[in-house]
Amino acid sequence: MEASAAGGTAARARAEELVGCVTDLYGAGLGRILEILAESGHLDDELLERLTGDDMVASLLLVHDLHPYDVETRVRQALDTVRPYLGSHGGDVELLDVSDAGVVRLRLLGSCDGCPSSSVTLQLAVEGAVEAAAPEMTRIEVETSQSGAASGEPVGPLISVDSLFSHVAPPVDAVSGSGTWVAVPALDSLTPGELAGFEVAGLGICACRIGREVFCFRDRCAHCGQSLAGGVVERRPGDPIGSGILRCAKCRSHYDVRRAGAGLDNADEHLEPLPVLVRGGTTSIAVPSAVAS
Repeated sequence: MEASAAGGTAARARAEELVGCVTDLYGAGLGRILEILAESGHLDDELLERLTGDDMVASLLLVHDLHPYDVETRVRQALDTVRPYLGSHGGDVELLDVSDAGVVRLRLLGSCDGCPSSSVTLQLAVEGAVEAAAPEMTRIEVETSQSGAASGEPVGPLISVDSLFSHVAPPVDAVSGSGTWVAVPALDSLTPGELAGFEVAGLGICACRIGREVFCFRDRCAHCGQSLAGGVVERRPGDPIGSGILRCAKCRSHYDVRRAGAGLDNADEHLEPLPVLVRGGTTSIAVPSAVAS
């Protein structure tokens, strides 16, 4: 871009034209690859799930309008990724509508209505749905009152995402990069079943990988209050493939990783989950504002 600017308006226009031609070329090539796979019978549901589950491939499919799933399906899939965090606080999120005008309407359910931790989790849902799964969406509206809907009375006011985020995410410092979302590239090197400790923006966390998914928690056992260092993540006999139980090395308490660290020995105890999201190709963690600032 610097070279094109130095060459004047004509050079800049020419450079932009060339970039457009290259983009169209690899877009057409990507579309042809999908056609060949479909014609050969290899483009089945399993392969589609693998393609759309890869952030880089999914973004290319979206750019070239080749994504096989419609907007509503993509938004629902994005919301599914945050349900474990909401569930750990006794709540859920419901998709009310995806309009032709590009507006997504959501409703918080259960004890998540008004729960301070739900705002960070909702930010994960919003960013996952809009920035990654459905970038064509223009606005998200959130109903914060569930009681009125249950009784047939008018529900509470709709809150704009900008208004919500003003209470959640502090301004990002251009120098230090501090803020609610903190990039942690080291998480990408975790191997399946590995439990590792990190310090992120002054907060001790433990992280593990189950299959392709990374899960992060505050580095504090809910029972004994000690660090989870030295603990193990394992699948118990009889549990389904893809499940994971984290065992504290100090007190041997057990927590369900996929259920946001729910306690298995005591239902009143659970780890503190931290939302994880791939942002710009890098795995990031939502650090509480008080810590990030």
